[in-house]
Amino acid sequence: MNQRTPLVLGNWKMNTLPEEGRLLARQMAPTIKDGLHRRVDWGLAVPLTHLGLMATELRGHALMGAQDCSMHERGAYTGEVSAAMLSASGCDFALVGHSERRQYHGETSIQAGLKIRRLQEQGMMAVYCVGESLEQRQSGDYATVLQTQLHEGLQGEGLSLDSSALVLAYEPVWAIGTGLTASPEQANEVHALIRDWLLRNRGPEAAAAVRILYGGSVNASNAADLLAGPDVDGALVGGASLQIRAFADIVLSAS
Repeated sequence: MNQRTPLVLGNWKMNTLPEEGRLLARQMAPTIKDGLHRRVDWGLAVPLTHLGLMATELRGHALMGAQDCSMHERGAYTGEVSAAMLSASGCDFALVGHSERRQYHGETSIQAGLKIRRLQEQGMMAVYCVGESLEQRQSGDYATVLQTQLHEGLQGEGLSLDSSALVLAYEPVWAIGTGLTASPEQANEVHALIRDWLLRNRGPEAAAAVRILYGGSVNASNAADLLAGPDVDGALVGGASLQIRAFADIVLSAS
């Protein structure tokens, strides 16, 4: 049995106004706390407009994160938000390379790798998302796609693979917001593939330490089965993280 602490993160995407988010978090935190019977880390990736209010609501209860981060430290990059700004706002982590950033904004794995470095320079945890499209899954190319994303995002020297500095999230693009979900066997197969890549390319310590989350239409009904796999260390949850009871049940499933 692995000794990695389970982690469940909610991604609110572009949903809720700040006050709505604050009220959700205020009810969610005690609901989750009251049900936990063993150590589980959990947190929320919220819109940038929410950070000030959410820092107060989540402090001492959960991790607070952003949904993206600039690959630049500072400068004339209108609309960008730096890792230092996120850190100053109280963020513990940020998502990097989410499939929606790749699809709608053309983000590449190499750019995601730069974002990971910016976050780690500020002492924050980077949650690096990787995953294949339906076409890549059906063609059998998904292993190559994932390995390329890992290589390009995690290349170079000096990157921390400590469990508090890097988390990987496998999100099959074909299962995000579609209602489709990878079977527990499919999820654990890919997680094992990712862990094997870590072992071969970053060594046994990294392979043992880095947590790998599953993200792809996770809900209260399927969470327990998905999280049962030995290489599945938690979940990255989309729509269900906006529902207090459903998200609480997912977090409790991880415990």
